[in-house]
Amino acid sequence: MAKFTKEDIFRLAKEENVKYIRLQFTDLMGVIKNVEIPVSQLEKAVDNKMMFDGSSIEGFVRIEESDMYLFPDLDTWVVFPWTAEKGKVARLICDIYNPDGTPFIGDPRNNLKRVLKEMEELGFTDFNLGPEPEFFLFKLDEKGEPTLELNDNGGYFDLAPTDLGENCRRDIVLELEEMGFEVEASHHEVAPGQHEIDFKYANAIKACDDIQTFKLVVKTIARKHGLHATFMAKPLFGVNGSGMHMNLSLFKNGVNSFFDDSKELGLSDDARHFIAGILTHVRDFTAITNPTVNSYKRLVPGYEAPCYVAWSARNRSPLIRIPASRGLSTRVEVRSVDPTANPYLAMAVLLKAGLDGIKNKLAAPAPVDKNIYVMSKEERLEAGIHDLPATLADALDRVKKSDVVKEALGDHLFYRFIEAKEFEWDMFRTAVHPWERDQYMSQY
Repeated sequence: MAKFTKEDIFRLAKEENVKYIRLQFTDLMGVIKNVEIPVSQLEKAVDNKMMFDGSSIEGFVRIEESDMYLFPDLDTWVVFPWTAEKGKVARLICDIYNPDGTPFIGDPRNNLKRVLKEMEELGFTDFNLGPEPEFFLFKLDEKGEPTLELNDNGGYFDLAPTDLGENCRRDIVLELEEMGFEVEASHHEVAPGQHEIDFKYANAIKACDDIQTFKLVVKTIARKHGLHATFMAKPLFGVNGSGMHMNLSLFKNGVNSFFDDSKELGLSDDARHFIAGILTHVRDFTAITNPTVNSYKRLVPGYEAPCYVAWSARNRSPLIRIPASRGLSTRVEVRSVDPTANPYLAMAVLLKAGLDGIKNKLAAPAPVDKNIYVMSKEERLEAGIHDLPATLADALDRVKKSDVVKEALGDHLFYRFIEAKEFEWDMFRTAVHPWERDQYMSQY
């Protein structure tokens, strides 16, 4: 990660002919927000003097306490390559601060930093994340609105001309690389119109920043190709949904704490305790990692999504998989997360759950190396394999009772998240859906 001073920012803005700067941050729901300023205001911005109305942002503050300050993280400076040559646009990701100079507790990025301090108090120095976000590409209509017409009928690892998204995907990769991403793989996913681009792991904060930047780039470049990119978990019935597998690892001074060659599978005690923490708390934090009504249309059997609480180093049906790489690459892959999750909140609850396992030396259950999808309910119960929540309402019922999730988010984010999601569920619950009319209109 590049390290920039204020002087570096002024110099780069001049060299790149930057005319505007987007001061970006993320709201409670994981949506990117920004205040755009002309380059003439750059000095004021890097001196942390830019103010905005926090009462207008989902999950932030009430109208009587609305003044908030944007503190740019100078190391997140990047120029958007696709912007006009006559005046480019750059970006700085910001933390949100109160008028008294203290970090705002309702800022998801600030909150993740708070949880990372707890990790450091336990002797770990880094928490790394390698995300695998998936997305669909749909065609736009003549008005520029998204349709339900897919851009291709390709399948897993297909090539052009079957994969008509290949040129779009290639342009996305080129833009990402120009912005400093190290892209490791780019391919068509299982479902028609579904794609995946994997980029190199980073520390937790940078990786979450990268996820947000990635989503922005994908949507922007897709539109240039006449396509709409969506990270919705399950846009189509009868095909695979989109996940965002999270590859997690803890380090102590450059040494991977999850690796121990003397132990079975090369997994350290810390790794097994971390796995146990995730499995113990996953049903409680699923509302955070799978936060929409639609998320639970993905978490069903038959479409490769993990809906059962188990782990394995060998098969891909459990919720946690341990990839084969060892040494510095030893990692725990949590497969239930989907790309509608706010990455900062998701990482906070994943880390908190894993640390709870380490602190309390929770014992991981035996790995499940059998295909869980072909097991009966009785066989699963006998093996101690539980189901994830089936709906957002079920997930909210569990998260409300979880002290670990509450500690991971803090009271402000915890209660505002639940309030917003209960409203979302109630809107869905009381709406009349096309399926109901198709099923009942003629019959009754």
